Amino acid sequence: MTEAAKQEEPKREFALQRIYTKDISFETPNSPAVFQKEWKPESSVNLNTEVAKLSDKVFEVMLTVTITTKISDQTAYLAEVKQAGIFGINGFPEQEMGPLLGSYCPNLLFPYVREVVSDLVTKGSFPQLLLQPVNFDALYAQHQQELAKKAADDQSTAKH
Repeated sequence: MTEAAKQEEPKREFALQRIYTKDISFETPNSPAVFQKEWKPESSVNLNTEVAKLSDKVFEVMLTVTITTKISDQTAYLAEVKQAGIFGINGFPEQEMGPLLGSYCPNLLFPYVREVVSDLVTKGSFPQLLLQPVNFDALYAQHQQELAKKAADDQSTAKH
């Protein structure tokens, strides 16, 4: 690479500006009756990420975690946490922005959301809940494959 080409490439900058809890919800719709039951819970965990462009070089990434825990057919608790971060990003090529915003940033937010969920559940008088680690790289890749398949299906449907 020539010296002129090196100078034309923008310097890559990634800065975590702020991490914050954007929204919290915790419900125990069947308390106190649920406390009288034997604790054999079944939990489901749903993850979602959203990205908002705040300016040319600043993005908000929000990781939403929703946990529904049931005993038999009764909901013991429902917890939802929206953990967000503001990230300054500059100098990255377009093809790297998707993985950066869709995988790397949620990975940085996850320990914070895990702590908030654990605190909420414990303060609700339930046994501690520790969210297992999440492979955001694999989730992002899966999402990209689903989008590509949907686009291919839409194209083949349009041709018929």
